[in-house]
Amino acid sequence: MSHFFRTFLAFSFLVAGSLLLSASVSAAEWKTMLLWEGDAPGALGKEDKDIPKLHVSPPEEGKATGAAVLVCPGGGYGGLAMGHEGQEIADWLNANGIASFVLDYRHRGKGYGHPAPLTDAQRGMRWIRAHAEEYGVDPKRVGVMGFSAGGHLASTLSTHFDAGQEGAADAIDRQSCRPDFAILCYPVIQFDAPTTHRGSQKNLLGENPDPALVASLSNEKQVTDATPPTFLFATDEDVPVPPENAVAYYLACRAAKVPAELHVFRTGQHGIGLARNIEGVSQWPDLCIAWMNRQGLLAAKAK
Repeated sequence: MSHFFRTFLAFSFLVAGSLLLSASVSAAEWKTMLLWEGDAPGALGKEDKDIPKLHVSPPEEGKATGAAVLVCPGGGYGGLAMGHEGQEIADWLNANGIASFVLDYRHRGKGYGHPAPLTDAQRGMRWIRAHAEEYGVDPKRVGVMGFSAGGHLASTLSTHFDAGQEGAADAIDRQSCRPDFAILCYPVIQFDAPTTHRGSQKNLLGENPDPALVASLSNEKQVTDATPPTFLFATDEDVPVPPENAVAYYLACRAAKVPAELHVFRTGQHGIGLARNIEGVSQWPDLCIAWMNRQGLLAAKAK
């Protein structure tokens, strides 16, 4: 069987599984908030697909640590795996006292490419900080988490951010969109490289993107000493998004002296989410929580 055909099968299985899991999500379990009261920047219409949202789920009051995570599900920038990379992740975060904000961002399946996904992610981070008191969140302990192409979006947010617009009419726009930490799970990182997930790149940037834009979104090249501390995991068995992506970002963090931790597991195909019952890689959620504890992110409730 050719490498191309194996890659196609793996990605097709991932997309089909994502759609099935997405269909199982119960919207009643989430409080859904709009990122903008009016039209989102660059909106192509007023249908549901044109309206980016946050699905909000705080932890039980007695468990809350004050930490929060903006969750970016994957889907190749052509869909969203809202089940195993959204709802299940929100439940896991909540169980560990962390407020979850799952980002329902625009993508090619909704008719959008760059910069819409990043615009939505930046707005999501600002929105959480602007509403931190309401949800018992410490605005200095707000991170981003992404899976697959959502990992690319999370790494883009981690390397393309600003401090907010002082004096902006919209109070949300006054907030910084820099994450305080990042969690990247089998992430797409590299663009225009042998290990690039071409489907994600094409969906985000189109057929013949400007090389300068490709370079600017090859996020291993954009890491600086201002990039937030990062936890990464990947697997050797991942065909659509090889672990070289996560390794390249880790090495860039190391070169910039950004605190980072990388785990590459032998087993586990692409799109495994929490990886329950998969030998070896099923450790990653506990390793991630341990890392967050060492970073002081779960040390105390928000004041």
